[in-house]
Amino acid sequence: MEMPRKNRVKEKLKNGERAYIASGSTHANDIDAFGYSAVQAGIDGIWLEGEHGPVVPNEIGNLTRACDLWGLTSIVRVNLNSQGLIYRTLDLGAQGIVVPHVNNKEEAENVIQGGKFAPIGQRGFTGSRQGYGVSNFFEIANDLSLFVVLIEDIVAVNNLDEILKVDNIDVFFVAPGDLAQSMGYILDVQNKEVTNTIDNSLNKIMEAGKVAGTMVNLNNTAKFSKMGVQFLFAGTGEWMANGAKQFVDAGEG
Repeated sequence: MEMPRKNRVKEKLKNGERAYIASGSTHANDIDAFGYSAVQAGIDGIWLEGEHGPVVPNEIGNLTRACDLWGLTSIVRVNLNSQGLIYRTLDLGAQGIVVPHVNNKEEAENVIQGGKFAPIGQRGFTGSRQGYGVSNFFEIANDLSLFVVLIEDIVAVNNLDEILKVDNIDVFFVAPGDLAQSMGYILDVQNKEVTNTIDNSLNKIMEAGKVAGTMVNLNNTAKFSKMGVQFLFAGTGEWMANGAKQFVDAGEG
């Protein structure tokens, strides 16, 4: 196996390409079952849900190892903007970190401080499975990891100009559900004020020369792609539901 392992998502983003990330896997066997068809379809990374989902530290090693097997970038959403939690997750083999509720410049800087080794940050000095067999790992580790911050509160939108000044963040991700809730439109993501805020925020990110990301579905993926959003994240539940309906429809047809 080639070492260091490539970070497929990060490389595509650096090249100005779109990256496709899928969520929904909670077990290494799920990733193995999905891995071949995912890569053939053009999926680049797996989002491992550690904020709202069942991903816990003692499972991260196996989950990220399964991603490594298929050349899929492992991206773990942690549940707290904690430097220790961020670098522990990297130590367990994650290639990418997603941090929720980053609402100001200082909180964005904290992500990088916890995730990057010196001289950029203060990540605790230890290795990772991603560094096995890599003699110069500590020289190149900062270039291998992916950092995504979630803009998911209206206060973050109001502070977006300052947040965008923080270097070394790979993706500024506008998250629709919590953003709608923070605007007073809980469960109303399609509210015009919400959709305008999402679109305006994504455009501001891209106009600043940064990479924008958001959650998409089968109905709006083309819209965001045409806007120039590079980091496209979707849950596999919609795909399975559609497949199940096609199966039953075929049987009843």
